[in-house]
Amino acid sequence: MTAVETTTSAWLTSVRATPATLAQWWVLTTRLIVPSVKTGEIITAILAPATFTASFYIPLNRVMSFAGLNFSSYGQFMTPIVILQAAAFTAVSAAFRAATDAVSGLDKRFDAMPMHPLVPVAARMSSNIFRLAIGLVSAVVCTHIIGFRFDGGAAHTLGFLALGLLIGTAFCLGADAIGTFTRSPEATTQMLVLPPLILGMLSTGLAPAQQFPHWVQFFVRNQPVSQFAYGLRALGGDTRGRAGDVNWALMGPPLGWIAAIIVVSFFFIVRQNTKRS
Repeated sequence: MTAVETTTSAWLTSVRATPATLAQWWVLTTRLIVPSVKTGEIITAILAPATFTASFYIPLNRVMSFAGLNFSSYGQFMTPIVILQAAAFTAVSAAFRAATDAVSGLDKRFDAMPMHPLVPVAARMSSNIFRLAIGLVSAVVCTHIIGFRFDGGAAHTLGFLALGLLIGTAFCLGADAIGTFTRSPEATTQMLVLPPLILGMLSTGLAPAQQFPHWVQFFVRNQPVSQFAYGLRALGGDTRGRAGDVNWALMGPPLGWIAAIIVVSFFFIVRQNTKRS
């Protein structure tokens, strides 16, 4: 083989082995988004917040009105829990998808390709955020119907939407890590259904902390779902001024919980993917 042929062969090999990371991410993201549109999964993302809104508002509106809730409306008070439940619903789907990719051997196929090990994770997260954004828009529309209004100005409105999206992203990243680790779609789904339900009921999302027994009020006030609800409620505002002030004392805990979830989840995702590679 001549020197020219050797050089040409080496160049062609290097070209074939060079991963086009952005193109790979786009192809894998499209692989996840397009089927979800065709199969009606997007419709489910739209209808889920409507179900949460109706199931919370219809039975509790009259009860909380008699309980002396000092908000302009119960719809204004309970909107954060609808946002959080929509985010949790998206996270369960994210975990199921990650576990399915792991157990089907698709992750191993990606490992055999000239691809960065985190590209499949980035593609799954992009599709999760796509569904999350649709769910959040649906949640805002549904809660608007029952009386929710943005009362804090444009900056707080953008902050409300950004915080909801950030919380959902943290949930999805954690769910992706759990799904990749368990490698069982059924077990993963069952594992993630109960925690949002239990934490949602034992939180200030549906009722003020003083409505709970004294022995559980400390947990109710300080657990992450309640902290997320406090932050969203403050950014959403209230005409009676009962939503809380947007300051670091109030916003620090929810942002701290988000940062902790993202850091821990990202650590396990990187460790799992690089170890497998």
